Amino acid sequence: MGNVKDLRSAVELLKGIPGQYAQTDVSVKPHGEISGVYRYVGAGGTVKRPTRTGPALMFNQVEGHPGARVLIGLLASRERVGHLLDCDPRRLGFLLNEAVQRPVPPVLIEPGEAPCHEVVHYAGEPDFDIRRLLPAPTNTPEDAGPYITMGMCYASDVETGESDVTIHRLCLQDKDLISMYFVPGARHLGAFREKAQAMGKPLPISISIGVDPAIEIASCFEPPTTPLGYNELAAAGAIRGTGVEMTSCLTIPEKCIAHAEYVIEGELVPNCYVREDQNTNTGKAMPEFPGYTGGANPQVPVIRVKAVTHRKNPIMQTCIGPSEEHVNMAGIPTEASIIQMIEKAMPGRLKNVYCHSSGGGKYMAVIQFEKKEASDEGRQRQAALLAFAAFSELKHVILVDEDVDPFDTGDVLFALNTRYQGDVDTIFIPGVRCHPLDPSQRNCYNPALRDRGISCKTIFDCTVPFELKDQFVRAKFLELDAAHWMGADWEGI
Repeated sequence: MGNVKDLRSAVELLKGIPGQYAQTDVSVKPHGEISGVYRYVGAGGTVKRPTRTGPALMFNQVEGHPGARVLIGLLASRERVGHLLDCDPRRLGFLLNEAVQRPVPPVLIEPGEAPCHEVVHYAGEPDFDIRRLLPAPTNTPEDAGPYITMGMCYASDVETGESDVTIHRLCLQDKDLISMYFVPGARHLGAFREKAQAMGKPLPISISIGVDPAIEIASCFEPPTTPLGYNELAAAGAIRGTGVEMTSCLTIPEKCIAHAEYVIEGELVPNCYVREDQNTNTGKAMPEFPGYTGGANPQVPVIRVKAVTHRKNPIMQTCIGPSEEHVNMAGIPTEASIIQMIEKAMPGRLKNVYCHSSGGGKYMAVIQFEKKEASDEGRQRQAALLAFAAFSELKHVILVDEDVDPFDTGDVLFALNTRYQGDVDTIFIPGVRCHPLDPSQRNCYNPALRDRGISCKTIFDCTVPFELKDQFVRAKFLELDAAHWMGADWEGI
């Protein structure tokens, strides 16, 4: 772990681990082909089948962008995230929970020492065009345009100076214009933008692309775990045990991530909006985490770009919205938030949490809960309520006992089939705010829903009643080392 400090060192680590990294020198078009290829190689998640979980993939020859490379799927495997963060994949939520509670603030280095400033392009130059400088992929032929999907957006409160980093969908609209979509009420930068706009001021913003994966995971924390004013870069620093190196931008009064492959410097323009698909008129934006292509927003704020800087032979990092990569970036911080809430309320009962792939890391959590005494009966449902409180976008919680593996869907379905009765073990919580990208959360689907993004949240209690636990003991097999029979090279569980 100590050797990973940026994207390049992360790639070098993966090269030494079988099955975690692949590259191709075959020329690829950024329009549709990059995501189209990776759909088969390693996308996973809620991507339409056939797909699978596979290696991160580097495209070394991208048409129209000589010298640049595109990396996709760096975090599209929980096992790979474990390697990159030096942690057991099943304990990643606990790692992040510890990190967010003992933050290590970023540190500032001089611009001349920052690798991200090796090559500089200013917006005033005659041939400046972000669409030429950035090999940003268009995920599907229906997309509104090329999208930056892994940009670490960094900005500061115009009054307090508090800073934050988050990931947003960013569409390249013109030679120096990028549209930026904000989920209502879901990100700190949205509050910064609204405050600056109310004052009639532009909001300086940097977008760092291709960074240490610890930053990418930590940037996905949300309230209440990281309230307004909490800089998630400090959680990334805690994961690594050293502060994230930042540097001053060259054209705006803001900072950026010093070891980024690319940095875009710009300003969110007050009271300036564009139609997201103004260049394609498809009515679509891009594939979103639930597995559907989202509709183009008729009015999104814009960033006017002042400069683009990058490392020599830069790597554009990207992801597919519905892929396993989103599951891990969104889901692991959510697991940490749920762990924190439940552990505070009832210490020692929570065994683990998994934000399931089928929910894109946001909609479904499997909670492994141990009832240690008779008075614990019912607390498992309280734990589910705490999970909903910790993360408003959560829609379904499945509760399982300590002898059920929350990461094994087959084992979870075993519990659903043998430890669950629908009429007594299903708890409905109607009319609660959830996430607007779920297409079923609309009045035309359920007339009882008053607004888009309101849902019926559901708890599936697949735990055995405490007084009946001795009647649900699973078959007991010998505990032994199968390598004795299978050989030393056998990969055990």
